[in-house]
Amino acid sequence: MTVFSDLALSEPLLRALDKEGYSTPTPIQAAAIPALLEGRDLLGIAQTGTGKTAAFTLPILQRLAGDNRRARPRSARALILTPTRELAIQIGESVAAYGRFLRIGSTVVFGGVGQVPQVNKMKRGVDVLIATPGRLLDLMDQGHIELSSLQVFVLDEADRMLDMGFIQPVRRVAAALPRERQTLLFSATMPKEISGLAASLLKEPVRVEVTPVATTAEKIDQKVLFVEKANKRALLASLLERGDITRALVFTRTKHGANKLAEQLGKGGVRADAIHGNKSQSARQRALADFKAGRVRVLVATDIAARGIDVDGISHVINFDLPNEPESYVHRIGRTARAGAEGIALSFCDRDERAFLADIEKTIRQPVPVDADHPWHAHEIANAARRRSANPVPRQSQKPARRRQRSRPARAA
Repeated sequence: MTVFSDLALSEPLLRALDKEGYSTPTPIQAAAIPALLEGRDLLGIAQTGTGKTAAFTLPILQRLAGDNRRARPRSARALILTPTRELAIQIGESVAAYGRFLRIGSTVVFGGVGQVPQVNKMKRGVDVLIATPGRLLDLMDQGHIELSSLQVFVLDEADRMLDMGFIQPVRRVAAALPRERQTLLFSATMPKEISGLAASLLKEPVRVEVTPVATTAEKIDQKVLFVEKANKRALLASLLERGDITRALVFTRTKHGANKLAEQLGKGGVRADAIHGNKSQSARQRALADFKAGRVRVLVATDIAARGIDVDGISHVINFDLPNEPESYVHRIGRTARAGAEGIALSFCDRDERAFLADIEKTIRQPVPVDADHPWHAHEIANAARRRSANPVPRQSQKPARRRQRSRPARAA
């Protein structure tokens, strides 16, 4: 079995990993770290929860620590570009944890908060800058950040950048970088646009691919519960009375739905909070901190807001609303199976969501077992859903909507 000490990592990094309780690398870490230490470009195809943050953070820290160069004022030596605020904060925490025994400075730049503290942090320059595209471009346009001397560029979760309309901002950032650099691109999926982006950014990259979408869900105990839409809240309340659901991440399709559901759970005596794009950054960070600390038992989230949630000990992911994109289902349920751990995913399916379930089962290449052992089991919906799964209908009506979503202008992150 490979251990971190086999990967030619420096003693301060090994000490930090030991402090964090890590001794054995995940598959993507074992495959990526040696290539990155050699200075190669890398294309990583991996889901969240596979350990990819450490896969790129550790080699970057080792490279920067072994180079006596200092960051120039208003510049950075390494840039990690990520789609959401929460993920940026999470990566920033990882950089600090793994680099605790190194003299490496880092900062995180994102929207939704005042820019003055971020500008002040950048005045002297930093070794590692973690940023979201919107705020980064704002500060670059104002002359507060300059990236012409960058050594390493990481584009994380490129497919989510595409979904959120950030591809053109990413290209603008990349155009400001020096031609001679090490570039890493990570994506859970490889649609045509991301393949083209990778080809334009990477030079003879090493390709590392782990846990493809079709098999990611196989380690998770999945169940679908057929229920009329009007009975979903009662079903959720009933499930939460069980003692085995110790920390649950519940997904809704809309921000309003997340707020309403969290409020109703609270009235029912369940400690719950909501996290979504309309909440202030401080409110989102507070909700996530309460969830991590166990002060909140249920966190209700929308897809984009949940992208950066990396919390150990989530016992259940509950899809209160099924997503209309099967890839989102895989991302969602992976929140309860971090870095190879097992987890439980429960999905509610009403009559309007039967087509979504069929698409999900086609993507994960397995039927989701039915849990009919609850008072609100809807036999008619279950029977119709199983007929649809046996004879799936192409999702032609959904494709134009997906293209419209991707062509929307980028929102500030």
